Amino acid sequence: MLSIELENISKRFGERTVFENINLKLESPASLAVIGPNGSGKSTLLKIICGLIRPTQGKVRIKVDGQEIKKEGHRAIFSIVASDIELYEELTALENLGFISRLRDSQHSEIELNQKLEQVGLKGREHEPVGLFSSGMKQRLKYAVALSVSPQILILDEPSSNLDAEGVFLMEKIIEEQKKVGMVILATNDLKETQYARQTYKLVN
Repeated sequence: MLSIELENISKRFGERTVFENINLKLESPASLAVIGPNGSGKSTLLKIICGLIRPTQGKVRIKVDGQEIKKEGHRAIFSIVASDIELYEELTALENLGFISRLRDSQHSEIELNQKLEQVGLKGREHEPVGLFSSGMKQRLKYAVALSVSPQILILDEPSSNLDAEGVFLMEKIIEEQKKVGMVILATNDLKETQYARQTYKLVN
């Protein structure tokens, strides 16, 4: 069993306190939606959970079958889809997927990578430079990149951002499949997206 514990998590930027003393525990299978007004720290909290930024105070504990995973092992557990996650625009979709998955120590054949692209609706676009992609196509590619490492915990910051109706349908399928094998933690300004999670946590300014 996989679990995440947030113990007295606080974050400050200079004199501004974004949030403080957050305590939360999730045990798989679990899904959580973080909501709150703009500036309440939703994206910041997600990045603290997956180790991209450090909290000012507190600790994130990840346990597998009751045994705590050392901090250096956290990175292998997570994948994140977020607006500020960069793709390499001069590379093709397939080259992006292969390169980033290798950086994450995940090896796939070209057939497997193409299957990930097909899963997000990018079949036939694998050899196009990402710089020519629309914002929605880039969002789909970010999902393919996140899934290429088979994460135990999938982090989604504004999950339907830039997606059209077909993209939202594919996203919903991805979320439902992930909930069967691990955890989903998402942050959203759209209360309709809380339907994708079993639990909701609200941040306030």
